[in-house]
Amino acid sequence: MENPVIELEGLTKCYGSVKAVDNLFLEVGKGEIFGLLGPNGAGKTTTILMMLGLAEPTAGVARVCGINATTHPIAVKRKVGYMPDSVGFYDGMTALENLKYIGMLNGIGEKEIEKRARETMELVGLGDEMQKKTAAYSRGMKQRLGLADILIREPEVIILDEPTLGIDPSGVRAFLTLIRTLSRQQGLTVMLSSHHLHQVQQVCDRVGIFVGGRMLVEGNIESLSHNLFKEASYVVQVTLREQFPPAFENELNNNPVVQKVSISGNAMELSCSEDITPDVVRLFVEKGLNITGVQKKEFGLDEIYQRYFENNLKEQVSNGKSGGLFQRSFFKKYKA
Repeated sequence: MENPVIELEGLTKCYGSVKAVDNLFLEVGKGEIFGLLGPNGAGKTTTILMMLGLAEPTAGVARVCGINATTHPIAVKRKVGYMPDSVGFYDGMTALENLKYIGMLNGIGEKEIEKRARETMELVGLGDEMQKKTAAYSRGMKQRLGLADILIREPEVIILDEPTLGIDPSGVRAFLTLIRTLSRQQGLTVMLSSHHLHQVQQVCDRVGIFVGGRMLVEGNIESLSHNLFKEASYVVQVTLREQFPPAFENELNNNPVVQKVSISGNAMELSCSEDITPDVVRLFVEKGLNITGVQKKEFGLDEIYQRYFENNLKEQVSNGKSGGLFQRSFFKKYKA
């Protein structure tokens, strides 16, 4: 990647004999939203603290906007806005007063602070609530105010550590939509740390699965799906008004990209190495079959997690290691 905004090279953090972060390499480009996905205790927050210059790496280097975070932490903090999982404000002050105070602490002049604070409140959707005291704010409203806290500083990079904890589903959707809109409109680079699979998939351009201090795999959903499911990365499900003629199974199996055909009554499922949905539909219409439904299944993070951990567990067991047990227990916990 040319001129990455975030660049981690061999980043490692040890606490005694425990490696909280283990030889991490990662690049994130300008305007990209990257999801750092993993269970609690995986090392996500430790990685973020090293990126902010708040923790010193045992080995390796973290660069943000081309600046070494360990040797020049103040310069990095001027470029980065960081929002932890729980944001605190002065409850006795209004949201606008809190934001103006934060702006002044960050060196914004008195003449400019009022205008910028109001504009930022409008930007995050709190324009009608800016005169309310933050004691009356819901969790979701406080997270939006936390985002305003970041944006008023006009950063180049935003780092969000579990930003949707404790927010109701509608609030989560609104918050993630806001993040994506801001990134696209302002060219902001965003790193979002979370253990919520669906939320990460909604908003991120790329994701990295981070477990036990190691980056197990990273990429966009399509590439991860293709790498993990390989030949059967596309699944087409077709239903008919009538029963499927038995001869169709043999005809479809003769197609070199078809890996598996499953027929049950009037329903059929094809596993393929390429997306042949239009060809399948065209064939059935030519044969005079009455199609009542066509669905192309796409593998999301849920399936990617499951398949990856299944493969990794087999590898751990074959090597005589027990690390896979942690991953299996995490996945069971997530599914529950």
